[in-house]
Amino acid sequence: MNVLITGIAGFIGSNLAKLLLDQGCVIYGIDNFSYGFERNISNLINNKKFHFIKGDLADPSLLKNTHVDVIVHLASQKIPRYTSALRTLDENYLMLRNIVDKCLKDKSRIVFASTSDVYGKNEKLPFHEESDLVLGPTDVKRWAYACSKIHGEQYIIANYDEFGLDYTITRFFGSYGPNQNLTWWGGPQSVFISKALNNEPIEIHGNGLQSRTFTFIDDTVDGLSKVILNEMAVNEVFNIGSNIESDISILELGKLIWQLIQGEDSVPLLKFIPYSDFGKYEDVQKRIPDISKITRLLGFQPLHSLKEGLLKTITWQREIIYS
Repeated sequence: MNVLITGIAGFIGSNLAKLLLDQGCVIYGIDNFSYGFERNISNLINNKKFHFIKGDLADPSLLKNTHVDVIVHLASQKIPRYTSALRTLDENYLMLRNIVDKCLKDKSRIVFASTSDVYGKNEKLPFHEESDLVLGPTDVKRWAYACSKIHGEQYIIANYDEFGLDYTITRFFGSYGPNQNLTWWGGPQSVFISKALNNEPIEIHGNGLQSRTFTFIDDTVDGLSKVILNEMAVNEVFNIGSNIESDISILELGKLIWQLIQGEDSVPLLKFIPYSDFGKYEDVQKRIPDISKITRLLGFQPLHSLKEGLLKTITWQREIIYS
């Protein structure tokens, strides 16, 4: 199978490319290195089945000479905690529109990276693919990311209804691991690890009682590869996450990471940051997936415990920081 991955030098893209190459796929990757890193794909460049295109997806001509079976669209702006909501909304739509147009022209399938953030403030747990999507008020820019992904899902399905676009939509839950971005862009775990390695206080937003289900990257890309390669996934929506038992509060995550790095008897250094420091901001209190659909249809099963995955991630991140 020929697969094009947008955001190839990013966290999920680089790990997915390696797995698919190992499974015999031909990979075309696009990135402009605005958030990805050359180091993430340096071990792929010499593979004859790997083809890299440097450029911005805002330019549709970038896709002109590439024809594939599946386009995995991972490139995205994220939650505008420190950036512009307008940029998140504009760029996510523009990139998706160009990808959809390309898929329709070439009769390719789009595999769209959505997010668990679309479930928003829904209090009915765990979240399954038919759960209601409940967002906060429109003047809270934190919801711009979820809005852009909900619009993306609707836009894709509307193109399926109108023009027969084949698609699969994936909603990721808290992926972490090697090649993750080391800023808040990569999630709390990456920042917590850096702080603990430097013996600096871990910054906890709010009271830290908000919880997440974290998924080790090997499990994330295993689920994603099953979605790409299995015909049962066509025109379906899937959660890709870890087991319910891996749910953990952000406060407990900070303590766990500190003790994995500094030792079980070490008292964690913590600094609580009020949400008011981010302006008008809302957080999601719980984010727990129901993964029974992808397990039933595609045989997906996450294999890594949180502690096991964090230890592997800490080893990688220590090497990156101190190399």
